[in-house]
Amino acid sequence: MVDDPHLDIRLRGRLASLLEEAVHLGKIVEQLFTLSRLDSGEGNADWTRFDLAELVRTTAEQMSLLAEDKKISIACDTGMPVFIQGDRSRIKQVIVNLLDNAIKYTPGQGEVHVRVRGIDDRAVLEVQDNGIGIPPDSLPYVFERFYRVDPARTADSESAGLGLSIVKAICTAHGAEVEASSVPSVGSRFLVKLPLHHN
Repeated sequence: MVDDPHLDIRLRGRLASLLEEAVHLGKIVEQLFTLSRLDSGEGNADWTRFDLAELVRTTAEQMSLLAEDKKISIACDTGMPVFIQGDRSRIKQVIVNLLDNAIKYTPGQGEVHVRVRGIDDRAVLEVQDNGIGIPPDSLPYVFERFYRVDPARTADSESAGLGLSIVKAICTAHGAEVEASSVPSVGSRFLVKLPLHHN
């Protein structure tokens, strides 16, 4: 109906707004389903051994078009293979959510760095940007469900505040740790530490 050229232009505009809102609500519902499945422990049957460095590299390449739209560069330092065991699609979701946040909250001409390395018995994923940063009083709450930093500062008025809580839930399901540090107007850094999987 939105594409029907015979409809009144004002009606088409209202329908377009309704469609946009329906898509937005659909995304929120899917995110809530994801959290519900993670809370119930679903998905362990899909665990496999895979190279985190390779997954980060290919995911960063896929996200590069989104970054290019804002003239943001993504530097990927993956080095040697780093093997972990887990649900590959869920870990990819962690990478996507962290990169999406970094791109979203970094001004044009900015930089996002993503690194993977093995340290002792941990595979460490690091996503760092030089964006707007997170206020110190908000930092302890960024992984809570529906929490949003001051809406007046947000780069996405449609954000439901679920992206980082999904990251946290996936990490918990994988026995991983996730932490955030940030300096306002300087940038943010997220670290995910997963158990290494040896042969």
